[in-house]
Amino acid sequence: MALTIINEANRCLQCKVPMCQKGCPISTPIPEVIKKFKENQLMDAGKQLFENNPMSVFCSIVCDHQAQCAGHCVLGRKGSPVHFYNIERFISDTYLDRIKFGTIEKKDKRTAVIGSGPAGLTAAVILAMNGYEVTMFDDNDHMGGMLRYGIPEFRLSKTIIDRYQKILEKLNIQFRPNTTFGEALTIDNLFRDGYSSVFVGTGVWRPKNLGIEGESLANVHFGISYLANPGAFTLGENVAIIGMGNVAMDVARTALRHGAQNVTLYARSKRIAASEHEMDYAKLDGAQFEFGQAIEKITEEGPVFKVAIFDENDKVIGYEEELNQVKADSTILAVSQAPKNKLISTTVGLMGNEKGLLVTDENCMCTVPGVFAAGDVVHGSRTVVEAAEEAKRAAMAMIRYMEEQQ
Repeated sequence: MALTIINEANRCLQCKVPMCQKGCPISTPIPEVIKKFKENQLMDAGKQLFENNPMSVFCSIVCDHQAQCAGHCVLGRKGSPVHFYNIERFISDTYLDRIKFGTIEKKDKRTAVIGSGPAGLTAAVILAMNGYEVTMFDDNDHMGGMLRYGIPEFRLSKTIIDRYQKILEKLNIQFRPNTTFGEALTIDNLFRDGYSSVFVGTGVWRPKNLGIEGESLANVHFGISYLANPGAFTLGENVAIIGMGNVAMDVARTALRHGAQNVTLYARSKRIAASEHEMDYAKLDGAQFEFGQAIEKITEEGPVFKVAIFDENDKVIGYEEELNQVKADSTILAVSQAPKNKLISTTVGLMGNEKGLLVTDENCMCTVPGVFAAGDVVHGSRTVVEAAEEAKRAAMAMIRYMEEQQ
């Protein structure tokens, strides 16, 4: 393994204009990191990765590398690109247990982070490293958000998330679990209690329903709910999944690992919302795909579809008269998620758009002064690295805001 990583590092051309870095949503300084790694400056390389992206260890595992760093590597134009993510994982994984923070000048200001997923963790770490007292709140009993409850164990081991807990402890970040804002506590309570600013990174955890007959049947489930605790579900051997996004791919692969024998994903059109590599992995695991199937209703026997008619450009131009009843022991809806609306309904002036996503300005500030947001709760379900990049910008904007309040 070590030799393979070294060989990959030696293949890097150290481009003066690194396209790999341009292809990374958070602009990871890839050539610089590789150079330090080759010069046996492992901890310096790890520090550079972490300070640029506190989620580096996770991104090295779950990012769509073929669309980002590897996909932009110039060597990939005529051959094999440098697989930087393997180098990044080795460095970040090693750095995770050895990380040390020097003396941090403490600011006399307290800030709150609501949500402990990628966005919340990124903001909390940056704020704490800049001397602010940080308290992190989460609905669940363990931190991690989508990293823990939305990404399957076979893709991202929970042990890595548990190890990250030590970083929070080293930075004196306080974690308050099982705390839902909009119920016993509100954002107004935070300002009342002396918090100078608030970061919201609560993600999108409310499953989107389709408003069709049969959604309340016992053998019908929501994809995001299934991923949070697949062991609690008994799906049977034949599983139908409505949707073909990344969540649907994770649901399919998880179901196959929990006893399902036949898993089929259905989509109305021939457009795939999931990334190509996620679909490829689902196919390798044995998932089947059916296109041109528009869900009409769900019965106890399984989903019922209208069968699409396509033109020569694969555009849906109509539907066949006869419905298609599919036999399935369970049907899982994995079409989309939205934010829970408790924050908006309990915070005067906090605005959301028509989808319930928080409205922010160019500095990631919401429509309530001192409240900032980033990640899925602003844009809908996206990637870990995109959440980290925006949370990084939000954290810096929060620092500017708090300094201006003096």
